[in-house]
Amino acid sequence: MSSISIIGSGNMASAIGALAVKGDNAVEVIGRDAAKAAALAGALGNGATAGTWGDAPAGDIVILAVLFDNAVPVVSHYGDALAGKIIVDITNPFTTDAKGLVTPDGSSGAQEIAKVAPASAHVVKAFNTLFRDVLAAGGPLDVFMAGDDAQAKASVSAFITSLGLRPQDTGDLSMAHWLEGAGLLAVGVGRGAGDFNFSLGVNFA
Repeated sequence: MSSISIIGSGNMASAIGALAVKGDNAVEVIGRDAAKAAALAGALGNGATAGTWGDAPAGDIVILAVLFDNAVPVVSHYGDALAGKIIVDITNPFTTDAKGLVTPDGSSGAQEIAKVAPASAHVVKAFNTLFRDVLAAGGPLDVFMAGDDAQAKASVSAFITSLGLRPQDTGDLSMAHWLEGAGLLAVGVGRGAGDFNFSLGVNFA
């Protein structure tokens, strides 16, 4: 299906990686902690490999599965190694109390990442409204996405479909601000209900 590199080896990297190998995608895991990245690749199995931190990612789609505080520095660090890649930003730029966003007015985490990415790379926002445990369970979940390049979004849509999930295109990258706001909404709903075992979705009549 798709060739993906996951930068990060935490909970979301594990959840997306497990669905990706199940969907017959080629998966590479990259992390600052080489042992942890290798352990995750081994746990995923099905041909998943561990890449080397700082080397050019092997995948055409690069999933940025790090905390937002690290996202811009990581993309800056990789620089031209990300040229021509599709960068999928799954981060949520929340304040420490998860009641607001830390990004500048009129911008988003994805747009801040795009500013430091190579000009030939395409940033797509996706997966940020899904809680890790819900995503790991799989099923017919909606994955909201936003991006400026139609072909990049088509590639990410195909990848999302391979995971058994439903891609929902919300528009250009400026919509990432609202998707990050939807992430805040999801946290608020979960706190209010005392239960985070749900996902945001659409139901077409």
